[in-house]
Amino acid sequence: MKELFFKWLIPFLCGAAVSFACTMLVKLKAIKNGLQCLLRAEIIRSHEKYCEREWCPIYAKEALTRAYAAYHALGGNDVATKLYEETLGLPEPK
Repeated sequence: MKELFFKWLIPFLCGAAVSFACTMLVKLKAIKNGLQCLLRAEIIRSHEKYCEREWCPIYAKEALTRAYAAYHALGGNDVATKLYEETLGLPEPK
């Protein structure tokens, strides 16, 4: 009886672990994509805001640099790169 119990317990636990890992992987990918989307939206918003003003303060450039670094680390690298570079190229207020 004991032998039969362990014979079924180990595969059951392994199957549960694999199922849990797959579920967590799907959720992690969704979180990564959501965070990447939010960072991209922030880069776009900053670009629109500061290009309209035609200047960008140093503290905003620093925050934008951090947001872009995280965005790029998550695999983002599209139009946001051009917008980021244009925003950094704006003059700072006097």
